[in-house]
Amino acid sequence: MRVPGTKKGRRAAPPTISVRLNGHVSLEAHASGHILACFGGHSVDLGTFSAAAAACAQDLRNGLPLASLRSSGRNIDSETHVLVRRLAKCGLLEYRLQGSRKNEDQVVIEAQVADYWPKTPPLSDADVLVLSRFAYMRRRGNEMVLESPRAGALFRICDPKIATAIAALSAPQNIKSFRRQDGFPGLELLALLVDCQILFKIEATANLNPRMAEGDRSLALWDFHDLLFHTRSTEGRHANPLGGLYPFAGVVAPLPALRPGWPGKKINLRKFSVAHSKTISPLAKILRERHSTRTFDDQRPITLAELSRVLDNASCILSRWKSKVDFGEGSPLVEYAVRPYPSAGASYALELYLAVNKCKGLARGFYHYDAGGHALAPIAARPHDLEAMLTGARLAMDARATPQVLITIAARFGRISWKYCSLAYALLLKDVGVLTQTLYLVATDIGLGGCAIGTTNIDLFAKMTGIDFHIEGPVGQFALGRSSKADRP
Repeated sequence: MRVPGTKKGRRAAPPTISVRLNGHVSLEAHASGHILACFGGHSVDLGTFSAAAAACAQDLRNGLPLASLRSSGRNIDSETHVLVRRLAKCGLLEYRLQGSRKNEDQVVIEAQVADYWPKTPPLSDADVLVLSRFAYMRRRGNEMVLESPRAGALFRICDPKIATAIAALSAPQNIKSFRRQDGFPGLELLALLVDCQILFKIEATANLNPRMAEGDRSLALWDFHDLLFHTRSTEGRHANPLGGLYPFAGVVAPLPALRPGWPGKKINLRKFSVAHSKTISPLAKILRERHSTRTFDDQRPITLAELSRVLDNASCILSRWKSKVDFGEGSPLVEYAVRPYPSAGASYALELYLAVNKCKGLARGFYHYDAGGHALAPIAARPHDLEAMLTGARLAMDARATPQVLITIAARFGRISWKYCSLAYALLLKDVGVLTQTLYLVATDIGLGGCAIGTTNIDLFAKMTGIDFHIEGPVGQFALGRSSKADRP
């Protein structure tokens, strides 16, 4: 017999996951059967579908349960699933976790990488979960969002109780005991967060540093702020606006090109410069001639011999040696190198990858520059990925045509973060700056044109190389080729 007054109420059904269009996206169904996704003055043709599937697609404005998209043998369900996956590939969907008692969102999931699709890996009561050290919550407008540079999506937290419950996972929690706590967010949400690597499983009895327990050794070398800055200042792993969009035009006045002078009597240096103006050095002459080239002469492409000279003079390894770091007994032996440009701590963590469009004597393709052997190693990248990389560079330069050779400057992050704390990524970017200037000067000296590019797609690079983005990834790009007459000074 139950003790009076202890009768339990009906247990609430678990939240359902549904998919819906982003607020700025609309669907247009044409008489031909084509369905277009329209947003921001652009449109994407999603393909041809039946009238029934087109009608069902309109329900995406309010949301369709993910479970309804599973194969049921009906053609309309199969068509709708294809349509939804194509929308997902374009990053035009969001996913909502909705409670059963109220028609309100508990959590809204916003895709940050192309083709994100929510997954719920199985979890058991015996599993122990903890927040990733890369996860963080922040205010965005009037919303609270949970995200991570490792995650393929961010989570917009609509229920404050859920934010409180997730914060409790800063310390490892057994799911069985976590269920008993007030505001338990539900197994579905926990699984979604595990899939996005915002939460991860940890062995309950393991006496292991949590930093080493999460991911691989290469990930352990990253500081939180460095990985966040890397992923949010490049393309491929976030959905934020990026580039020269002038977000503060009309809000804050632009700063003048020349800083207002400091008060006091100035020391005129021009009289000293004039004395040497007739005997300007070759280096000073090249520095003054250097400029960014955005259009190239495809009738006279760069040659393999010229490309070899650029790589040799800019990045070839000149010498190597080994030295012990004095930690006492068992001190590690560290290898160092020298290249033509300076590098923090002689780490030389930068690697050059070449997307070749037009180069006389070299086939179109993707290559890695072996700086030790002064050689090019071909990489079997898919043609459409190579085209996407070249097209991205053209758009970033606002150029009419793709560069003849696109040099991606990638970093072996662990090479520098093994030594430096809190400033490893900042040092890498300083290295990128000096290497970029070196490429400019070498290209100018040879009679070629070049242009530094301010962004690069880290996810695309990972697909082309097969290397995880936190192990080795792009930190800069440089377009190279023979400048057209219109671009010559």
